Amino acid sequence: MKKQEYAGFWIRFGALLIDLVIMTIVLYIPLSFIYGEEYWIGEQFIYGFWDVLLGYVVPIVATIWFWLRFFGTPGKMATKLKIVDAKTGNKLSLGQAIGRYFAYIPAMLPLGLGLIWVGIDKKKQGWHDKLAGTVVIKSNESETVQFEE
Repeated sequence: MKKQEYAGFWIRFGALLIDLVIMTIVLYIPLSFIYGEEYWIGEQFIYGFWDVLLGYVVPIVATIWFWLRFFGTPGKMATKLKIVDAKTGNKLSLGQAIGRYFAYIPAMLPLGLGLIWVGIDKKKQGWHDKLAGTVVIKSNESETVQFEE
């Protein structure tokens, strides 16, 4: 049986940073080429079709797809974390994944308190996890080192 524990704030923050780097390269650099400097300093909320597609639709669909297919985004996979159902430890349902994504909104509103909550809660759940019924876990199994002879 695998040894697992709830993933804490800092490792999850590290996974987020990895995801942000990937999103910047894949989504926001192309948007900068498409819309230019105005994209970053302008006052418009939406700049056009590519902004809606790459800035809103793709991140939502890709995040939910990664959660359902691989138990987490590339950052979570790189840090060996998994998002699972809090009761069963199984994969998320589509409803849980959608709910978890949009539950980030109330989690971020009061100065990010719902995200910081991960560092306080005994199951390391942020408000988005509590609302969606999910937990983030990591394996404590150590890898055996083998050398070629």
